[in-house]
Amino acid sequence: MPEPTAIQMLLALVDEAFERKAWHGPTLLGALRGVTPAAAERRPARGRHNIRELTIHAAYWKYAVRRRLTGEKRGSFALEGSNWFNTAASRGWKDDVRLLVGEHRKLRAAIAAFPASALGRPVDAKKQTAAYTIRGIAAHDLYHAGQIQLLKKLLITRVRSQ
Repeated sequence: MPEPTAIQMLLALVDEAFERKAWHGPTLLGALRGVTPAAAERRPARGRHNIRELTIHAAYWKYAVRRRLTGEKRGSFALEGSNWFNTAASRGWKDDVRLLVGEHRKLRAAIAAFPASALGRPVDAKKQTAAYTIRGIAAHDLYHAGQIQLLKKLLITRVRSQ
């Protein structure tokens, strides 16, 4: 079996963090499985992010990383704004999950098309390389998957104690 290329390794990392079977536990998409619209909207406390906000935030950063890799201009994300979004708009929870999945697919395609010879090239104003940025978006997915898992446990415990 031939050695995987750098791009194949990065794709595997991004996929394992998002939706593929992984040894570490739930992926980002796995953490969202079974979350109802009501649960997605519940806040653990005033001023804290809910699951829905975390989901849209993760979708936005997949978009932002794709833009960095492709050189695409800002302004083509599905929602107005950046980083954290108002979820009071007329979108549904399933639409937000579809947005996340769609942005993952687009990011994955951008990584697959990225020239391996350019992985060490800076892709942003901070001079962070493409490889570093791709590894970072995988870590970002796992970070928020953990947050979502904790929020789900907190919400279940809170509902049972009421």
